[in-house]
Amino acid sequence: MKELDTGICSIESIKANGYREGKYGVTVIYHENSTAAAVYTSNQVYAAPITITKKHIADGKISAILINSGNANCYTKEEGITKGLELAELVADKLDIPVEDMAVCSTGVIGRQMPLDILKPVAVKSVEGLSNSRDNAISAADAILTTDLVRKECAVESTLADGTKFKVAGICKGSGMIAPNMGTMLGFVTTDLALDKDTLQTALNRAVKKSFNMVVVDGDESTNDTVILMATNDIEAEYDENFQEALDYVCMSLAKQIAKDGEGAEKFMEVTCSGAKCQDDAILVSKSITSSSLVKTALKGADPNWGRIISAMGYSGVEFDPDNVSISISSKTDTAVIVDKGYVTTYDDEK
Repeated sequence: MKELDTGICSIESIKANGYREGKYGVTVIYHENSTAAAVYTSNQVYAAPITITKKHIADGKISAILINSGNANCYTKEEGITKGLELAELVADKLDIPVEDMAVCSTGVIGRQMPLDILKPVAVKSVEGLSNSRDNAISAADAILTTDLVRKECAVESTLADGTKFKVAGICKGSGMIAPNMGTMLGFVTTDLALDKDTLQTALNRAVKKSFNMVVVDGDESTNDTVILMATNDIEAEYDENFQEALDYVCMSLAKQIAKDGEGAEKFMEVTCSGAKCQDDAILVSKSITSSSLVKTALKGADPNWGRIISAMGYSGVEFDPDNVSISISSKTDTAVIVDKGYVTTYDDEK
């Protein structure tokens, strides 16, 4: 697998662009007659664009994704759906596609109606600038940002078991209101393979479970979370685990970029749990540790207070033998074993 530096436009048939006017941005990602799958927030209060996208993507086919930043279009009742569709129809007309072939996503302030007088001209400039270039990939990644400090993108080229080369590329946004089961985050991933809707959905579910659904910054779940996987169907091929590996890699990279860009974040913690009875148990234990405020404050203060780690494991809901637990803490340069199969070791706090 090889990393690429061309972002969402690494796939040559994808056209993208982003344009911003002050705090309001619009990104369009376009490839006609693509296959698509998506996952959404688990928050009971979900935004109008999720209602729209769920309906439009139900048949597994889309041609474009429209993303606006600066306004979440959430808690806006029927007017929010009407305005979301009005903006989507404007872009669909420019692309000469049915509005039903568009996925719609929004991020920004909750509880305010969409300022279409601002967003419509921005959307027009975005769609009229569609192209496949590095500059377009950058503008597309930048226009979706809100409180983010940096753009987030990842692209790779890999090879299927039969020797077929393919690419996976993605962008995302997310900085605050991040908790397990995504957060205020939007993710858009593309591949040039020809894969059916059910295969895409299964692959995306697997990738999201170990990436976006594991990110914790502040513990707040958002109303707008969406991750969309779009296959351009350029390359006929059968799904195999090499595609899953590439998709997992891109989603994991994007998720880590979100965590590192958390509002006010100065440190990045990654928890690895091995030896659990199953993956679900490992996920629960890991989430319990990363969600712990006490573990976070210990990390912030550079205090190796491992008691907070074992405590978080204990209330995770997973059954395990405390006398058979090992805990190690690693930096970029060193690893200290703190507990070895239930026995506290002699370790150097400063190290």
